Order: sequence, then structure tokens, then C-alpha cells
Amino acid sequence: MTDVTGAQADVLQTLFRSEQGGHEQVVLCQDRASGLKAVIAIHNTALGPALGGTRFYPYASEQEAVADALNLSRGMSYKNAMAGLDHGGGKAVIIGDPELIKTEELLLAYGRFVASLGGRYVTACDVGTYVADMDVVARECRWTTGRSPENGGAGDSSVLTAFGVYQGMRASAQHLWGDPTLRGRTVGIAGVGKVGHHLVRHLLDEGAEVVITDVRPQAVQRVVEAHPQVTQVADTDALIRTEGLDIYAPCALGGALNDDSVPVLTAKVVCGAANNQLAHPGVEKDLADRGILYAPDYVVNAGGVIQVADELHGFDFDRCKAKAAKIFDTTLEIFARAKADGIPPAAAADRIAEQRMADARK
Repeated sequence: MTDVTGAQADVLQTLFRSEQGGHEQVVLCQDRASGLKAVIAIHNTALGPALGGTRFYPYASEQEAVADALNLSRGMSYKNAMAGLDHGGGKAVIIGDPELIKTEELLLAYGRFVASLGGRYVTACDVGTYVADMDVVARECRWTTGRSPENGGAGDSSVLTAFGVYQGMRASAQHLWGDPTLRGRTVGIAGVGKVGHHLVRHLLDEGAEVVITDVRPQAVQRVVEAHPQVTQVADTDALIRTEGLDIYAPCALGGALNDDSVPVLTAKVVCGAANNQLAHPGVEKDLADRGILYAPDYVVNAGGVIQVADELHGFDFDRCKAKAAKIFDTTLEIFARAKADGIPPAAAADRIAEQRMADARK
């Protein structure tokens, strides 16, 4: 019998903690030759094979990586259910700085681990991984989406992710102000990377005022050079305190809505592309108590997963865009359910998604 170290015990404790959501399978992957350390989490396959991206990130610890994989995969179950897809929820994380350790050998090793699951998990791009990376992974694993058009894929899924968030904003405006137009509204975007810079274009095309920030100066500069009319602020704290802000769009990493940010948020609507925006249970009630309308993140940011799911059946952009446009109607359905049940929109979305998964299990 091998003794379990303190670090290993922490990881195991994270895996079996009940509030993480009862995952079906968690795979810890290691390939010493390439330096790969990864976690693949399959949350729920009631609706079909688990589908979710691969995040490549320099986690501070293995326990933190496992916790992120569990949270993200659970979110994918709800996202795929609300998007009407025949897929369950899964997610993978690769531990390390992609700028330093990402190699072809490592990605091929990762692809072999995904392939070993026999189709229970279908992977795609996420933070730190790109279309070119999925092309490499696909050489070892046919259950790979988000590939380049040259390799039979759909290309960059952030285009439709941004379009879906834009539809969620329109639905929020319709619900709160009685008109879906965003013309004349001021929208603050935190994170103008893959998705955020596409979202800027949608908003400007409709006549909205846009304020941006990003921890990477080069990301801000790219947007400002393309759209000089955009206003930039120093950081997210300055953004959420901006006077006259109508909509706040968190489009970077999770936990943007927390005990520090919610009390000082000036916007009347939160609708963004980031996953897991609510830092902990109860934040959704804090938003509602302040009269802030929250469009559930996994509902409005589903455009990307709609695209990669379609890739498995022969990608058609117009078909995908039409599906992503329905995020407008789904968001309105959630707001109506929340009002009828007297609960926050996040809770209403969870109820609808959980019912769909339960019905599928029957």
C-alpha cells in the first residue's frame, strides 16, 4: 500500500466533495516525456457525450487545477442542456504556462489521453488553447473539435460566442428597458481577448458606447487601434465603478462577481462571456437585491459550444448562427421563469437545465 501525501489527499478531497456536483469520471493524466499534467472531468452524460474545451493555465497547485476542471465541467453540463445540444458536460485543464511548456509532443500526448476515453469526452479550445493546437490534438484523437477549416473544422469559435453574448445583451435590454436595441447604451467589457474584441464590434455596429479594460496592454491596444472611439480604463475595478454604465460584460476568467465587486457595480445588467462569473452561491441574490439583472453566463456564452458541436456533423456557419441567435429567446425565457418563480435568473436557468438532464435520464 502506498502512502498518500498531503497534496494528494487534498486532490482526492476535492474530487469527492459533494458540492462539486457529483461527477461521473475524473481522469488525472501525466506524460513524463512531454511534461504533460492534465485533468479531464466528465460531469454528466445524460444528454450525450461530454463536450467542453481544454484550458491551458499555470495553476498554483494540482488541487486548484482539479477544482477548476470540476467547476468548468459542471458548467458545461448546464450550458449544453440550455443550448439544446445532445451533449453532456466535460472539461479538461492542462497545468502549466502555455507560453513556456506547450509543445507538439505535449499536445499529442494529451490527445492520446482524450482518445483513450473512447468518445465519452469531446474536446475543443478554451483559455490558452487555439485552433492550431486542436489540429495537433486531432492527429491522435478523432473526438476533437475547434479545428481549422483546412483540417475539416469550423475554425475560431469565439466569433459565435461573442454573437451569442450580444444576443443575451439584447434580451436583457428587452426585459429591463422594453426595447432590445443597445444604441446609446454604455457597455463595459472586462477582457478583450478572443471573445471580447468581437463583442466590441457588435456593440459599436449597433451604436453603443464601449468602455474596455484588460490585464494585457497589447489586447487593449489592438482594440483601440481598430476602434478609436472606444474608451479604455486602467483596470476592472475602475470599469465597474464607471458612472453611467448600463451593462457590465465580464469576458475574462471566472469569479468576476463577488463580495467586493457587486456592492460597487454601477451597471444595471451583467451579461458577459466569462465562465463561472458568480464567485460563490448567494452572489446571484446579492445582484437581485441591488436590482441588477444577471444574464446567466453559461446561457449567453453558448455560441461557441453550439459551433463546435455542429462541427461533429459537418459544419455549416449559417445553421450555427441561427442556433446562436436563439440565445435571445432562451434568455428571455429564463427571465420570465425567474419572475414567475420569484427567484434570481441564475436559479431559474439551473432549474430548467436540471429538468432537461433529468428528463433525458428517464
